[in-house]
Parts: sequence; structure tokens; C-alpha cells
Amino acid sequence: MDDAKNKRAVREWIIFALCLGLGAHVTLGLVIHDAENWQPQTSGMYGILISLAIYVMVQVVRSIWWLVKGESTEEHFD
Repeated sequence: MDDAKNKRAVREWIIFALCLGLGAHVTLGLVIHDAENWQPQTSGMYGILISLAIYVMVQVVRSIWWLVKGESTEEHFD
């Protein structure tokens, strides 16, 4: 792998990890502040689902940003 591909892979993993952390914090807040409706037994599943939803939203916003700036993904990473 060349340097540009390594940077791209690391950038995507960092974004994914941040989304997982944010999703975990959102889930923890829901369980702590509304424990009657959000059971702790299912918090792991909800945490993953919320994290993936956040990741998808971030990727959509990044794609829109690239379109607004007028760059394609190939131009952005080269």
C-alpha cells in the first residue's frame, strides 16, 4: 500500500471509531436518563445501531461536502 492509501484507511478508521464512541455516549445517556424505556440489557444492540446510524449520517454529510466543493473522491484523495 502506498502512503495515500494508508492515510485514507487511517482517516476512515478514525471517523468510524469516533462514531462508535459518540453512539455509545448517546446510548449511555438514554439508558441513564430514561431507564424505564431503555432497558440496560438491550443497550449494546442499540449502541451499535445508533453508532452505525451516526456513521452513515457522517458519510452522507462528507459526500455532500465533496459535491458542494466540486471535488470527486479521486481528486480529494490524490
